[in-house]
Amino acid sequence: MKSGFAAILGRPNVGKSTLMNRLIDMKIAITSSRAQTTRKEIKTVFTDDRGQIVFLDTPGITRADSKLGEYMYNVAVDTLKTADVVMWLVEPTTYIGGGERKIIEILAKASVPVLLVINKSDTADSEQMLKAVDAYKTALDEAGIKPAGCDEFNTECGRNPVAVSAVTGDGTDELMNLLFDILPEGPMYYDSEAVTDETERDITAEFIREKCLKFLDKEVPHGIAVIVDSMKERPDGSLVDIEATIICERESHKGIIIGKGGATLKKIGSAARKEIEEMLGSRVNLKIWVKVRRDWKNNLLKLNEYGYR
Repeated sequence: MKSGFAAILGRPNVGKSTLMNRLIDMKIAITSSRAQTTRKEIKTVFTDDRGQIVFLDTPGITRADSKLGEYMYNVAVDTLKTADVVMWLVEPTTYIGGGERKIIEILAKASVPVLLVINKSDTADSEQMLKAVDAYKTALDEAGIKPAGCDEFNTECGRNPVAVSAVTGDGTDELMNLLFDILPEGPMYYDSEAVTDETERDITAEFIREKCLKFLDKEVPHGIAVIVDSMKERPDGSLVDIEATIICERESHKGIIIGKGGATLKKIGSAARKEIEEMLGSRVNLKIWVKVRRDWKNNLLKLNEYGYR
């Protein structure tokens, strides 16, 4: 039986969480077009008769501009210490900028086998894809990075790199076959029915934050955190009562989050409640408050309190 840990690494907005959700066929990690959507390592599990893959979704690699940013960067880098293979997710472009160079530097130091995954194949033709492969192959070879499953990064190998579309699912079956091929023989790390080690409270908080990303102005979501204060099922099992708090940095942001007559907060709550109910398989009574905690992103005590430990 094959088993192992597959880390998903990449710049913000390349589709890491979308791909992971697609591979396990369930929404665990929240997704958004906004940068810094994923803030923690999110662990999910896929098991079938071939074995078990534990996926490690990571925050996008970017310049840290706060203690929270430093935490996110360290989470992404530290994940490589436990990975059997790293899926470096990139877009079909020939431009390899400073962000990509930084990831190459990280991968070279980690000495972990790398599987180059070119996402968004539905947005590029075959010529563009081949040019992207050549550009990344050159950069990886120059850095002396060890490819997973092949002697070198090239299309003739047929195994590395691999092109996928996290949105349409194209290429994802081939990617899963390749991962099982690459991973070593090993034990089951989780029960065969397990999908994630994230708690329902953690996922609930993330669903609420995802809706904040969807409905709020550009600058606001980067300064919020969400904590679930209580989550209790009623004795008759008819309803789950959830109380949560959205933390923001400024009074002006609090007003934006609440909206005129509470309209924005109601939209956030209503959209989040639907996904929480689907996850729990139960009706939900969701109450959300908004509190201001100035500069919490640079306060280590607050970061710990809000789950960024």
